[in-house]
Amino acid sequence: MYAIIETGGKQFRVQEGCKIRVEKLAAETGSEISIDKVLMLGGGTFSVGAPYVAGAKVTAEVVEHGRGEKVVIFKKRRRHDCRRKQGHRQDFTTIAIKSITA
Repeated sequence: MYAIIETGGKQFRVQEGCKIRVEKLAAETGSEISIDKVLMLGGGTFSVGAPYVAGAKVTAEVVEHGRGEKVVIFKKRRRHDCRRKQGHRQDFTTIAIKSITA
């Protein structure tokens, strides 16, 4: 059985036992979270929500928090001696899917 969930403004296809990186969540490492924004359930039975599937929920465990790779933003205007360099690292949370309840 698999589910498509929404968290952090993005959609993810998850199955039991898989690990995914999502936008940073306000939860402690090792704690259990419940995601009720389930857009679709698939596998044996198939159901699509409008916009969410009623009564469906995904239970996950927070594995770790971290920061992604650095992205360098470099802007330059030629012939004007104008340069700007900026860096960014996005925070993330790794979660492990424990169960999918329909």
